[in-house]
Amino acid sequence: MHSTLTEHARCLYGDEYRPTPECDADHREHCFVEELTFAGADAILAMLDELSPHAVDGLLPVWVRNLAYRLVLLQRPDEPALLRRAAENLWLHGPDWDHIAADLRRQADALEAG
Repeated sequence: MHSTLTEHARCLYGDEYRPTPECDADHREHCFVEELTFAGADAILAMLDELSPHAVDGLLPVWVRNLAYRLVLLQRPDEPALLRRAAENLWLHGPDWDHIAADLRRQADALEAG
């Protein structure tokens, strides 16, 4: 069993910077998605920071990154830095989500101005 969300993601998707650990767990993607869904913002951000430290790198699928940022923003909707970070992620993997990224930037600007 994995002790952190990051470990679970590393076992399932790999890690560009470290070898994938030996693990006897049954890796089913839906189990990871369930863990991600109910993880706290700190655990999700730790996973993103460790497995994709430079935004353009890492082996996490784009849909996992998008879901992770969405879940973090649901938990911390009033943090401009997180809104901008999520927007950057969307722009890097767009253009389908450019309008959402622009809206996140506007929200961050409004929070800082308000």
